[in-house]
Amino acid sequence: MKRSLAVIANYVLLILVTIISVAPFIWMLSTAFKGPGDDIFAFPPRFIPSDPRPGNFAAVFKAIPLARYFLNSFIIVGVSIALNVALSLLAAYPLARMKFRGSRFIFIAILSTMMIPTQLVMIPNFVLTVQLGLKNNYLGVILPGAVTAFGIFLMRQALLAIPSSLEEAAWIDGAGPGRILFSVLMPLVKPTTAALAVFTFVGTWGDFLWPLLVIDKDSMLTVPLGVQKLQGTFMNDWRLISAGTILSMVPILIFFCFTQRYFIEGAMTGSVKE
Repeated sequence: MKRSLAVIANYVLLILVTIISVAPFIWMLSTAFKGPGDDIFAFPPRFIPSDPRPGNFAAVFKAIPLARYFLNSFIIVGVSIALNVALSLLAAYPLARMKFRGSRFIFIAILSTMMIPTQLVMIPNFVLTVQLGLKNNYLGVILPGAVTAFGIFLMRQALLAIPSSLEEAAWIDGAGPGRILFSVLMPLVKPTTAALAVFTFVGTWGDFLWPLLVIDKDSMLTVPLGVQKLQGTFMNDWRLISAGTILSMVPILIFFCFTQRYFIEGAMTGSVKE
């Protein structure tokens, strides 16, 4: 009886937490469909619009060149995912599968960079970006995050979880390090690769501060910067802002739906193996 009550209490608590977490998104979705006759800030909130206006989403594309901003974001995100996955895998392979002097020190040094706040290196990165002539350039946004310590750590842990017998068999068959990495090990870490791709997608797609520093040309803006332009100095149309925010979330949801089968498994792979 006590156990049943505990289970019921846990479910009630989870439902309450879910409602509290989802309510702002439901309110934002509701606001995106509301018309001029609906009071956005009514209390208690009215989640069902009296005069639904799906045209608010089309109005966003008329207010700002959102299609261009989506193209910019897709280019930046696509290249960032490819570079982070490839470079993290190449860096993790020798740290996980090869024995050499100083490997542990190098790994600890890489992990220690995760403790450095991103804001601390923004000024040096910005100065270097300007000196290289990469301001208002896709590479200026991409290169500072081309490879991350978290990505190297995640891929190293996944590679450590693979039995060494597979690698030894490949060595006996005459395969070299490159062939072993791409033909034997890489197919076995697909879940972790997908997890890293999701983390990179979410982090790069939603990044606001660094693109704001590097980009000031309207045609080069990313989606978060473009949606921010919907906010005026003296008056805000929260219907368009909410519609633009919803549109900016759609690619993340779609990408996660396609990779969710690998995500949980990849995020947990090798998490405690050393």
